[in-house]
Amino acid sequence: METQFDRIINLGRHQRYNWTLLGLIGVGVLLIGAFAGSIATASGWFSSGGGGKVPIYVSADSNINQQVTLHGGFSPIAKNVTPAVVTINVSSRTRQQRLPNFLDPFREFFGDPDQDEGTPRRRVIPQTPPEQTPRGQAPLRPSGVGSGVIVSPDGYIITNNHVVMDADKVEVELNDRRQFTATVVGADAPSDIAVLKIDATDLPVVPFGDSDKTEVGDIVLAVGNPLGIGQTVTMGIVSAKGRRSPTGDNTAYEDFIQTDAAINRGNSGGALVNLKGELIGVPSQILSQTGGNIGIGFAIPTKMARSVMDQLIRGGKVRRGKLGIYVRDVSPALAKQFGFEGTRGAFVDDIEKGAPADQAGVRPGDIVTEFKGQRIEDSSQLRNTASQTQPGTPVKFKVWRDGKEVELTAKLAEVDLASNDEKELTPQGGSPTTGVLSGIRVENLTPEWAQRLNQPATVRGVVVTEIAPSSNAAASGLRRGDVITAVAKQDVTNIDEFNAAMKNADKKEVLIRIRRGDRGFFVLIQAQE
Repeated sequence: METQFDRIINLGRHQRYNWTLLGLIGVGVLLIGAFAGSIATASGWFSSGGGGKVPIYVSADSNINQQVTLHGGFSPIAKNVTPAVVTINVSSRTRQQRLPNFLDPFREFFGDPDQDEGTPRRRVIPQTPPEQTPRGQAPLRPSGVGSGVIVSPDGYIITNNHVVMDADKVEVELNDRRQFTATVVGADAPSDIAVLKIDATDLPVVPFGDSDKTEVGDIVLAVGNPLGIGQTVTMGIVSAKGRRSPTGDNTAYEDFIQTDAAINRGNSGGALVNLKGELIGVPSQILSQTGGNIGIGFAIPTKMARSVMDQLIRGGKVRRGKLGIYVRDVSPALAKQFGFEGTRGAFVDDIEKGAPADQAGVRPGDIVTEFKGQRIEDSSQLRNTASQTQPGTPVKFKVWRDGKEVELTAKLAEVDLASNDEKELTPQGGSPTTGVLSGIRVENLTPEWAQRLNQPATVRGVVVTEIAPSSNAAASGLRRGDVITAVAKQDVTNIDEFNAAMKNADKKEVLIRIRRGDRGFFVLIQAQE
């Protein structure tokens, strides 16, 4: 059953994501991150520390915000920004799929033109002339409309990755109605940023602002082409900072600015500007029940967007550093289990063997409290702070362990974004459990089980073979095929040790450590009220 707000819409290409809430178990996030740092300078150029400069206009007219008056409203800002916001039309050779009515605004409001009182009508679809379609190729068909922002006079445009993803042709229409065929310089799916280039000069630009200086409550304007109706300017405020996607996808690099400025599908890749007319965010997603705006929009902050753009312009891809730890937020329940005061920091579920964190001495159960001199509030901040560090750079960080802080140093490696697929498993049988873990069955982790579960021969524990849907374990996120390696911080290598540890454990809640695939993490099983 869908919840009240159960749909995330990627604004430009009509892509839909389901919003699923994660429990405590949330598989740890592999802390990979280091977008190359790029710092703006007063000269209007920026670089990431090596060879050449990228022309990017970064300083705005300081008088623009002084021109905003009660009588004139925000028209001075709009006049400066709108010429540099473009419409992006995307075509592809894939078979065009019709959107369901609830995602198609015209069918939603005007009905289906193919239907007449339940009787299908013949539909005329314009065909691409044969001379324009090489033999053996599907014709190009429009597949999406989005927005973009000109950031340099010679034609660099920043937009969203999902706007141009899988595109065979990208056309850009300027505010003055000039049209250009664009080249995709580079695109980065984890950050949802892409860079285009058109062959033009002396173009208007939107200067970059400092998204870090943006505060909750600041007035902002959103500029884009919602629903393909034409360029539109809306106003709102910064509702929150540091937001993560409600999809629960912890593999992306997210630090969203949330705004109530009206943005809809088609605004993707457009501009979110402050009262100086500076670009502080790139609209990327909205949270909506119907697919339309309800005042909850998310924009990628320019601090992240500029760093990604710099690397895409230079090399066509983004290099990310790799610390090699799986982290999550510190919940009150976890803090209590480990005797940690407060909930700030990033809890370490597991360490990748041989990774920089492993070599630095990080342990499961550590809580990262500081990274590169910055206090860490949550796992997302740690991931995004690390993302601004080049691979190969030594970094100092602090972890809380056994009641005190320990300072460590690691040299970041470069991440490989390829992930291992989890194998489907349908185990059955095993010994029943009691207490807070009642409702599951376990077996010893035999060599046969280890092979089926793709576990190293050195792993010891018990395998969860069955789990009741209504059990405490299921509510906490435990799955069939999980390997329990510790109960109440006590290692277990077989069923006898597991039962002994459970006998001595708290009857209302117990902290267990499991392995799932190639990862290990902690799960707090709590008795349901």
